[in-house]
Amino acid sequence: MTSARRTSYGVKGAPYAFLLPALILFVLFFALPIGYALWLSFRKVKVSGLGLGAGARSEVWAGVENYTDALTDSELLDGALRVLGYGCIVVPVMLGLALLFALMMDTDKVRLAPFTRLAIFLPYAIPGVVAALLWGFLYLPDVSPFYFVLDKLGMPQPDLLDGGPLYLALSNIAVWGGTGFNMIVIYTSLQAIPAEVHEAAKLDGATPLQTALRIKIPMVAPSLVLTFFFSIIATLQVFSEPTTLKPLTNSVSTTWSPLMKVYQDAFGKGDIYAAAAQAVIIALVTLVLSFGFLRAANRRTKQEAAR
Repeated sequence: MTSARRTSYGVKGAPYAFLLPALILFVLFFALPIGYALWLSFRKVKVSGLGLGAGARSEVWAGVENYTDALTDSELLDGALRVLGYGCIVVPVMLGLALLFALMMDTDKVRLAPFTRLAIFLPYAIPGVVAALLWGFLYLPDVSPFYFVLDKLGMPQPDLLDGGPLYLALSNIAVWGGTGFNMIVIYTSLQAIPAEVHEAAKLDGATPLQTALRIKIPMVAPSLVLTFFFSIIATLQVFSEPTTLKPLTNSVSTTWSPLMKVYQDAFGKGDIYAAAAQAVIIALVTLVLSFGFLRAANRRTKQEAAR
């Protein structure tokens, strides 16, 4: 009886035993850092006198002061506006190209399909810092082969690292690196469409364009929502591209994006309390936008299913 009871407890406890390592890692490297950042965001340093000597600096409760300062910080707000403009270029262009390439890969007439898929996906495997350095040197007039060709042809040589073209330069890096991943996600969904659907479309006389617009794209709508969701998160968290290009141009400040502002306050100014509050605000904005978009997409999907 005792042996059977132990065996029963062992079987029931097996799933929890398998989940325990993942749970420990989740708590140590995700939950605890988030909790610590929340704690720091409500604290600040109080300086007594000249701030010299033992006990002159002490950590005290700040309440929502750090959050109030962050929401009224012009540098953080300006960085958010810059990221908004950056995202308006990156997200539609990247997802549009990913959908186009996926539809092209899904046709029977494409040649060297495995090599083509690999070639489009390969930039995603390159680290963001390396990609930014690569494109950054291609943007420099003194070392770029593109400017050499333009000079020989007598064509204008725009400065892509200054003013408005800077947004296009940064967006190009993100599009070049992220299109392949999104294409693979959409292409996988296209491959899951039953062959009977394609055969029925052919029997009805639908052209490839009509099949793509009226059958394929609506059927891969969940994948489009997923890729849009990931793209929004990546856009709000842009950091490596402008940080890498900063030494190459004076147009990129240390607070060009919100995450760069957080980094500058935490490690440049040493104010980890203000940086923690800003990081929490960015996380909350990302969560609200993502949740709102997913909820709207799910509501629309249910309405279309009801029809």
